[in-house]
Amino acid sequence: MAHGRVNVAFVCGGKYHDIDYARAQILQALLETPHLRTKVYADYSAIDEITAADCLLTYTVDLLPDEVGAERLRQFVAGGRRWFALHGTNSVLKYVKGKGWDAPRSAPLYMQTLGSQFIAHPPIAPYTVEVTARDHPLVAGIEPFTADDELYLSELHPPLEVLLHTRFTGMTPGFVEADWSGDDLRPVLYLKRIEAGSVLYFTLGHARSRYDMQPLMAEYPNEERGSWPTPAFQTLLRRGLAWMAERA
Repeated sequence: MAHGRVNVAFVCGGKYHDIDYARAQILQALLETPHLRTKVYADYSAIDEITAADCLLTYTVDLLPDEVGAERLRQFVAGGRRWFALHGTNSVLKYVKGKGWDAPRSAPLYMQTLGSQFIAHPPIAPYTVEVTARDHPLVAGIEPFTADDELYLSELHPPLEVLLHTRFTGMTPGFVEADWSGDDLRPVLYLKRIEAGSVLYFTLGHARSRYDMQPLMAEYPNEERGSWPTPAFQTLLRRGLAWMAERA
């Protein structure tokens, strides 16, 4: 099948993660598809350029558009475009001394467009990712796999079509909203349809290196690469990129 040029707006920036590592990994994957031409942005300030692209890709942490930008992103998707959002794109973080990390509900339209808002995660440890929708082409042939990643516990904004999930119930020390009892099904990959367009959200992709927690700490003791070395993650990443661009 012949492809014309597809212009990708890639927003990659934020805090407390190895953004350089994630950016390099994603750009390498994008280079595998010659008809994709990518422009990288550190934030949403160039919203006119970003929403003029054929599709949108984001890997951000605690990085938000302003209210005008949030409305433009909503219109971008509703008008028929696709947005592939990775890892912390749905995060707003505030450290409250004596209580831990809080997730202010300060960007409601943005989070409703994404379909979720990150609230907390348990300590990083391996967990099993299950396939929810086995017949969906984005996850067809994927078997359950182990992710050594942040397990996202989020406030959901349905309707969502969950493609991958994990299960968790318990406490999340270090977060203001720490009690996660009750329903234990936690989406890992889902689709959020908005009028003519869609958002594909993938919670995996954690990465952190030595200096990424400054100024909270001078040096972080461990290098964390999350799911990036996992073959299933790499397959799903590339399927997400192909999905993102195909309607364009």
